[in-house]
Amino acid sequence: MTLRDYIRDMADTVLAGGVLEADEALKLAGVTGADRYLLFAEAARIRDHFVGTSVHLCSIINAKSGRCAENCAFCAQSAQHDTGVPVYPLVDEDEIVRSATLAGQNGAGCYGIVTSGTRINKTDELDHVCRAVGRITSEAGVSPSCSLGILDTESAVRLKNAGMDTYHHNLETARSFFPHICTTHDYEDDVETIRTAKAVGLRVCCGGIFGLGETRAQRIEMALTLRDLDVDSIPLNFLTPVAGTRLESADNLTPLECLTTIAIYRFLLPDKRISICGGREKNLRELQSWMFLAGASGMMIGNYLTTSGRSHEIDRQLLTDLELTVEACA
Repeated sequence: MTLRDYIRDMADTVLAGGVLEADEALKLAGVTGADRYLLFAEAARIRDHFVGTSVHLCSIINAKSGRCAENCAFCAQSAQHDTGVPVYPLVDEDEIVRSATLAGQNGAGCYGIVTSGTRINKTDELDHVCRAVGRITSEAGVSPSCSLGILDTESAVRLKNAGMDTYHHNLETARSFFPHICTTHDYEDDVETIRTAKAVGLRVCCGGIFGLGETRAQRIEMALTLRDLDVDSIPLNFLTPVAGTRLESADNLTPLECLTTIAIYRFLLPDKRISICGGREKNLRELQSWMFLAGASGMMIGNYLTTSGRSHEIDRQLLTDLELTVEACA
């Protein structure tokens, strides 16, 4: 069997309801040259079959910035890094709602309230976020999501009752590589947060960031963990190195490597929403539109936590040129 036949065979397996194992995905991840374009096309065929061709857009607000006690090697907001990132407490409730309304007007179906730190405190901060979530639900015309760190059941229930649809909490990388990236909490804490959110009936958005020094096998390892956890949507980020972090000199990715990773995630997680988020501008460069040709089904619009995104006009033109329609958040 030629490699091209193997790619088609693996795609047919997925389309028939089968699942790929780690060694099969790793063989796909190693394709080069023109075979990569076939891999992308087959990933797009899988995407079209399971989730359709419309695109989901999401947006976030950095609602509490800096002074995080965690030591994640890539993060500009860690208190252990000197990055000059803005530091501020929870932003005003009206500002959160105003930003959500603007995100909806720009096409986002889902809007995330993101706070720095290991977890949010369960008194004033949680009350503040719950009020904002309730107002977003009734006023902003966009589905509210939160990313507040490690979550317990009581807080998850309160957020759900306030109107939160989705909880976002990234694993960041594979379990086997995580100790190289963060040592201030255990990987299982993140896994348990995902289980807690699912247990109370929330949708879960969970993915990670590539370009940290992980291997292709470890990228696949994370995908299989996400598959085992049965998360609902998967944000894929690509490292934009920030001066002052431990990974400030990292430069591990090329556009085609990023696209191959997207395609492999589609093969492994065929029926999930896969969105391309932070770092797409730097790492995909002139090939940004190819993310949809490689199996992605969504993207984050607007700015990220500490780095700037593209203008809404440019992203809208990208979708228009590809003749893609935008869907609302489920």
